[in-house]
Amino acid sequence: MSADFAAEREIMVDSQVRPSDVTDLAIQDAMRAVPREALVPAGKTWLAYADAEVEYAPGRWMLRPRDVGKLLQGLRPKAGEAALAIAAPYAALVLEAIGLKVTRLDGADLRSVFGQWPLIVCEGAVTHAPAAWVAALAPEGRLAVIERRGRVGRAMLYLRGTAGVGARPLFDCAPPVLAGFEEEPGFVF
Repeated sequence: MSADFAAEREIMVDSQVRPSDVTDLAIQDAMRAVPREALVPAGKTWLAYADAEVEYAPGRWMLRPRDVGKLLQGLRPKAGEAALAIAAPYAALVLEAIGLKVTRLDGADLRSVFGQWPLIVCEGAVTHAPAAWVAALAPEGRLAVIERRGRVGRAMLYLRGTAGVGARPLFDCAPPVLAGFEEEPGFVF
């Protein structure tokens, strides 16, 4: 018996994404169209639409559908914009389905970002947004990343304005930390 992935995508949006206040119809429509199962390793396709993070490569995880939807909605993507997707294969496909021009960074060195980007998204947790990612924001640029220290993380939106870069929290979540971005051990009383 084969899975009906189109039906699973519909159920995912209706049961995980929309109830989590993802109201952007372009994001909902794109998530209904993009095949998450194509991004997970063979033998794990049954996890593609689960309310769970899915490891697609060692130390790299696709976020829960709810978290991707909320992260992208915080960015307010617009068709025609350029975007950089850092370790974010599913988010990249969703943004492309919306009409953005997406460049992917998914190699060994995720810290080095060059150029100026109106939109940057990372589909994994880091302890704090690397300075190079923030520096790569174009004027009026937006960066969505999950910062996690300890057990709980917080999705953050960084915005570059005329007076500099500001940040605000979007929502709480707890995805795994990307390999190479683990918290440095330190002395604590």
